[in-house]
Amino acid sequence: MPIHDKSKGYHSGAMAYVAGRPGYPPEAVTWLREVLDLGPGRKALEVGAGTGKFIPILQQTGCEIIALEPIPEMREQLVRTHPDVLTLAGLADAIPLPDASVHAVVCAQAFHWFATPAAVAEMRRVLVPGGVLGLIWNGRDEDVPWVAALSEITNRREGDTPRYRTGTWRQAFPTPGLAPIGERHVRNSHVGTAEDVVLKRTLSVSFIAALPSGERSKVEREVRRLIARTPELADGKVVAFPYETSMYAYRRI
Repeated sequence: MPIHDKSKGYHSGAMAYVAGRPGYPPEAVTWLREVLDLGPGRKALEVGAGTGKFIPILQQTGCEIIALEPIPEMREQLVRTHPDVLTLAGLADAIPLPDASVHAVVCAQAFHWFATPAAVAEMRRVLVPGGVLGLIWNGRDEDVPWVAALSEITNRREGDTPRYRTGTWRQAFPTPGLAPIGERHVRNSHVGTAEDVVLKRTLSVSFIAALPSGERSKVEREVRRLIARTPELADGKVVAFPYETSMYAYRRI
């Protein structure tokens, strides 16, 4: 499966990705334990592991972790941060693992990049019978006016970039051999300065990071103007960027 052109922004933006992305709420660990049945003696594969942002959440279950990531710059950051995790180069539709070799496959903030029948079939292949595919995303709460204004800045530059918010990832389901077993939605927030959680978050978006430098600078100016004119963001205030964390699970049957 070829890497989408707009994902190339991750090659140059790995460090901005680390600084600008929100973490995950405690309910994500509960979901991993209760729904994906992860714990000591169990093995999980994270597909599209990026820089390893989700690895600490997986580690809290006590499971064995394998990380799969195609982008070298992301993978290098992951290895530096988590040298104890087995990290593999590879794509979602060509996973270098044997059949029925993991108890869970997890995609954190990534499945929309490879939501194809071939990738889903491959993830099912490496699951043990009864194993679970888990998908998790942090989505912006655009009911908040300044969040909606920020999204307007980014959305008009997205082109055909795959994104969770469009819902096109759902077209990969239903699929043979995987049965839905429910979804969970919880509140989450990314707390920090507007520079970190608003500006750096925006610049870490794949298709923004991939823009020519002049256009990227224009985006930065637009975001800085939004921050300056928004009372809850201006003057270096600590910001709680609101998100909804959504979790979906499918069992191999």
